[in-house]
Amino acid sequence: MRKNMKKWLEEIVKAKSKKALPILSFPAVQLMGITVQELISDSDLQAEGMQKVAECVDSAAAVSLMDLSVEAECFGSSIVINENEVPTVKGAVISSFEDAKSLEVPPIGVCRTGIYIEGVRKAAKLVCDRPVFAGMIGPYSLAGRLLDVTEIMFLCYDEPETVQLVLEKVTDFLISYGRAYKDAGANGILMAEPLAGVLSPSMMDEFSSPYVKKIVDALQDDNFLVFYHNCGNNTVQSLGSILSTGAAAYHFGNAVSMKDILERAPQNTVVLGNIDPAGELRNGTPGSVRKAVKKLLDECGGYQNFIISSGCDIPPMSKWENINAFFDEVSNFYRGETLRNE
Repeated sequence: MRKNMKKWLEEIVKAKSKKALPILSFPAVQLMGITVQELISDSDLQAEGMQKVAECVDSAAAVSLMDLSVEAECFGSSIVINENEVPTVKGAVISSFEDAKSLEVPPIGVCRTGIYIEGVRKAAKLVCDRPVFAGMIGPYSLAGRLLDVTEIMFLCYDEPETVQLVLEKVTDFLISYGRAYKDAGANGILMAEPLAGVLSPSMMDEFSSPYVKKIVDALQDDNFLVFYHNCGNNTVQSLGSILSTGAAAYHFGNAVSMKDILERAPQNTVVLGNIDPAGELRNGTPGSVRKAVKKLLDECGGYQNFIISSGCDIPPMSKWENINAFFDEVSNFYRGETLRNE
């Protein structure tokens, strides 16, 4: 469904009663009676899952799977797949500058990228009442999976040229991947760059934000938005670097105070977050979820540029009664609250 996404975002920000936009996709397995392993392997199931979630909740947009192993697998990473857990990456595929030089940028469609692109293409035809966002990893987070998430931190100091070479290659790949989602009918992408959340502001300026900006500049227009996600604990200190990427909106995790972010972000910068997806939506109770949502909205709901969300991807086996409690409490708040700057 093609639409003016810039106008859509402006309307959401201006709305007196805001809809939540959590990263909600994997819990579809419970609605469908399937496993995560089945979901990540079948584009029809992915599209059906997004449709079923959209039918269950009144979210601002539908979001595809936030699976940060897909892109690394294309570059040769080993993937650990369990029946009911989100896949993870095991080990590194690059251990030297020579490895980085010989690393080939894979074509789009290899491994599971073809399945995920088709899943979004089919979902865009099934979910017609709200935008469809595709999930994609960010450049530093992908480079970290190829070099090892711990090793890359040392390499940034000891062999920055190796890290930069890998970043250049993965950025080219991610631009192509994002374009494929755009061509498939997605209205935008949610780019997850969590590993950059451990970098200092100066290191983020060097090894993450310029590459994110290159992707944003290549993909974003009035009809296709890039939302930036970072659930690291250094995002408050690095907010200036993060905002320099030019993304349409910024999504933060529950490791930081949402109020701290909002106090530092310009009023015209759209900010999303950050109910604990594991502690509350996966392991909490409807009562504890409602309490957490009310607390966050009491603190941040008065900011016109704030949209409540989960702090990160909601785990597959999160209780649907908790998810429903999340949406119910958001609805309750906006029925009774007046935004402070109206």
